[in-house]
Amino acid sequence: MEEVKIIALKESVLEDNDKDAQNLREELKANGTCLLNLMSSPGSGKTTTLLALNRAFAGRLKWGVMEADIDSAVDALTMQQAGVPSVQLHTGGMCHLDADMTRQGIRALGLEGAELIVLENVGNLVCPAEFDTGAAINMTILSVPEGDDKPAKYPLMYETCDILVVNKIDALPVFDFDRERMERYARKCNPDIEIYYISAKTGEGVDALADALVEKVKAWCK
Repeated sequence: MEEVKIIALKESVLEDNDKDAQNLREELKANGTCLLNLMSSPGSGKTTTLLALNRAFAGRLKWGVMEADIDSAVDALTMQQAGVPSVQLHTGGMCHLDADMTRQGIRALGLEGAELIVLENVGNLVCPAEFDTGAAINMTILSVPEGDDKPAKYPLMYETCDILVVNKIDALPVFDFDRERMERYARKCNPDIEIYYISAKTGEGVDALADALVEKVKAWCK
């Protein structure tokens, strides 16, 4: 009896995507554009954080945003109203973006001379971390109400990310959130992860995060 041929589809898909992502990264580098992949769970404050960063970026960067959602155009409209060039990407039910989808979004955004393009990925702590989008920087947001144990429960997200932003620190007095425990979990996943504490609502800590991002973008674009 002949053996049945077995194909590991997930491994094949990820391998093909990784190659395409590296190609996209090189294309963007050649054009002097830094792509930041922003990931988090729904409701962590991704769009609010981008609005706060927009104020801190004023006069320092030419940038735009790709908003990825299963449906609606709420986030893209919010960013456009704040004066940030934006495009809405509908994933058709998919819980993440891959490199080719990201490339399509960048073309649709059409922001000539952009130093920074942010992909606000679909709200999810699992799928987006599995797919390389071609980003030079991966950043995740953890909001205080979500709890300090998320890095322990979703380690791949924190292994993948260069930057962890802890948002809604204005709510710390209300929630049982242990900073030391959270940092211990996060650094167990990724000893080199950079951690910033902010309140996108009040603006606390946003300038320090913006300064760090501008420095990384300028270094990438050299």
